[in-house]
Amino acid sequence: MTIETAHNAPDATHPLARTLLRDDASVDRALRPETLEDYVGQDMIKRNLGIVIDAAKKRGDAIDHILFYGSAGLGKTTLSHIIAKEMGVGITVTSGPAIERVGDLGSILTNLSDGDILFIDEIHRLRKTVEEVLYPAMEDGVIDIIVGKGPSARTLQLDLPRFTLVGATTQMGALSNPLRNRFGSTYRLEFYAPEDIEQIVQRSARLLEIPIDADAATEIALRARQTPRVANRLVRRIRDYAQAHDFDTVTRDVVRDALELLEIDACGLEAMDRALLEKIITTFHGGPVGVKTLAAALSEEVYTIEEVYEPYLIQRGFIMRTPRGRVALEAAFAHLGREIPQRYHTMRDKLGM
Repeated sequence: MTIETAHNAPDATHPLARTLLRDDASVDRALRPETLEDYVGQDMIKRNLGIVIDAAKKRGDAIDHILFYGSAGLGKTTLSHIIAKEMGVGITVTSGPAIERVGDLGSILTNLSDGDILFIDEIHRLRKTVEEVLYPAMEDGVIDIIVGKGPSARTLQLDLPRFTLVGATTQMGALSNPLRNRFGSTYRLEFYAPEDIEQIVQRSARLLEIPIDADAATEIALRARQTPRVANRLVRRIRDYAQAHDFDTVTRDVVRDALELLEIDACGLEAMDRALLEKIITTFHGGPVGVKTLAAALSEEVYTIEEVYEPYLIQRGFIMRTPRGRVALEAAFAHLGREIPQRYHTMRDKLGM
C-alpha cells in the first residue's frame, strides 16, 4: 500500500503535503547542491576547488588527492559529490571502518574507472595495514597484492586507473603523517555564518516546496548550530509540525513552537547539551572535570561528547578544554540562569584563565 492510499494519509491539496510523502533519505539527496555555484558558504574553499577543477579539466587529467577536515555536518561529503559532478566522473563512497581488509581496498580500487573519485569518510579510522597499501596507490597508481603464503609467497603489482582520493575526517590529528602528506590539497571547513545558514534554509524550503517567511528562516538559522546538516534536519521537522497542525505557511511562531517541542533552545542547544553544561556546573562546580568522568556521569561515550557535543559548545563559548579537564565559562552559567560561585573564580585563577 502506498502512503497516499494509507489510512489517515495527508490531504494532497495541502501546501505541505507533497513534501511529507518523501522519506528523509530522498530528501537529503534532493537538498544536496550539485555545483559549486549552488553550494552556500566556505567561499575560500570553493574558489580553490574551482581553480583545481578547471586546471585538471584543461589538462585532461584527474585532480590531485584532496583532504577535508572539520566538524560533522559541515559539507565534506557534499563537496566530494560536487567535485565528481563538476569533473564529469563517477564517485565511489565508503568509510574507514568499512574497509576491514586489504582485499576490500583492492576490490574498490580496481573497480574504479579512469578519473573517478574515491571518497573515504572517517579516513582517520583506516586500519594500518590498509593505509600502507593505499600509499603506492595514491603516489604511483599501483597496488601490491601478496599471492600465496610462506616461502612461496610473491608480490603481484597491479596498475590502477587514474583516480582521485577525497578523504574526510573530524580528527585531523588522528591521521598519520605519511597519509596526510600524500594529499595534494587540504581544506578545513569552518562553522557557517548565520546569514549563510539562512540562505541554506531558504533554499531547502524552496526545494521542498515549503511556504516559509523570512523571519521563520532567520529563526531556524539562529538555532541550527551553524551547521547545514542540522539546519536541513530542522526544516524537515518543522515541516512535519506545520503539516500536522494544518499551517499553510511556516512563520516564526510556528518555528518557535516546533523547536520548543523538540527541546531546542534559542542558542540551538538540545537537551543533552544542556545536561552536559548542567553536570559541569552543578555536580563539578564549574570544573575542571575530565572527559571520562563527565562521560560516566552522563552515561555517554567519550567519543560522542568530544565529537558531537563539545565542538559547538566550545564554538559558542560555553565550555573550554584545559589540561586538567573541561571548564564551564560564564556564558554557560548565564544561559542556564545559574549564579557563579566564588570558588569558580579561585579555580580560574589557579588555571591561569
